[in-house]
Amino acid sequence: MQIELIKVLPAHRRELQSLSRQTFFDAFASDNSEENMLAFLDSAFSEETLERELSDPESEFYLARQNNSFIGYLKINFGLAQTELKDSRGMEIERIYVLKEFIGKGVGKTLLKKALALAKNQKMKYVWLGVWKKNPRAIHFYEKNGFIKFGSHPFKVGEDIQTDILMRMELK
Repeated sequence: MQIELIKVLPAHRRELQSLSRQTFFDAFASDNSEENMLAFLDSAFSEETLERELSDPESEFYLARQNNSFIGYLKINFGLAQTELKDSRGMEIERIYVLKEFIGKGVGKTLLKKALALAKNQKMKYVWLGVWKKNPRAIHFYEKNGFIKFGSHPFKVGEDIQTDILMRMELK
């Protein structure tokens, strides 16, 4: 499968918004109430939120494209853009999401490789991320790729406070 990665520019905001909403909904709608899901989607992926994230110089987005269709994306954060640790020696992978029909076809692995290459290029000491404790497939994916659990933090979906497992990979 040929996957092209494109750095997201402000002109891609609509495509990113559509892909963000669809992939998050597909991944988590069955485990959340409709009200909480809609509240989260409307807040986290609003035009204003995405414009703010896209304009942050310490955050980067990459779209995965195959045959002129966007099939997944990556969001990374450095420095103060990180959601939790805000350590200048670390980089956060805030989001890796893939359309459900492409899960298991190497798209997530391609996005992860891109994130790790960016971290190494920036001479980061480690990469970290949060993954919902009720998402065993994602936890297994990250463990298989060298991440280890080191803590947890709350993640709010609408009015529901959930728990994310924090995972980390030391870079050489």
